[in-house]
Amino acid sequence: METKETQEPGRPRSVELRDARALRALAHPTRLKLVGLLRLQGPLTATQAARELGETPQRCTFHLGQLAKYGLVEDAGGGRGRERPWRATASFTSWPNVLTEQEAAAAGQLLEAVVAEQHFEAVMGWIERKDEEPPEWQEAAQLNDVALYLTAPELDQLGQAIWSLFDPYLRRAEQPESRPDGARPVTILNLAFPRRSASEAAGG
Repeated sequence: METKETQEPGRPRSVELRDARALRALAHPTRLKLVGLLRLQGPLTATQAARELGETPQRCTFHLGQLAKYGLVEDAGGGRGRERPWRATASFTSWPNVLTEQEAAAAGQLLEAVVAEQHFEAVMGWIERKDEEPPEWQEAAQLNDVALYLTAPELDQLGQAIWSLFDPYLRRAEQPESRPDGARPVTILNLAFPRRSASEAAGG
């Protein structure tokens, strides 16, 4: 199975990728941006998406076709060719942290690298335009980190606890009418991983 779509009660739809081909299909900067764009502003045509991303309609049409092949976007109905509207099939995409099949593991690593690069671009974009934002958004924005000593089960539990804090807000992704006045799309990066000691890095 290349993708698995799930939707828990009260939560937005999610797609899980397990197949190497599906993982590689998403591991492309333009395709990642297309999925993100459709989640925030869709449905959009290839022409509209191209305008937002600074791409050509031809390239967006091709990439949308590849994403549709693996169940990540779908025809929203109406229009033809480049004027056909597309929408994302889910609000979230995930893949297993541990992929035992070698080809899938390599594809997962490639996808994670592309995702990390786009996160870095987003952070730098915020830093560059921060002074143009209203003071209340500058105050509310966060850029911090902390080093903790944890076991693997503790890190897993901490991740679940952090994610549970998002639950009251998740339905707003698919229910625009539930968004209060002044609500904006906000990126929250949830990164947590074990660090290597100096001796480990040196091979000692």
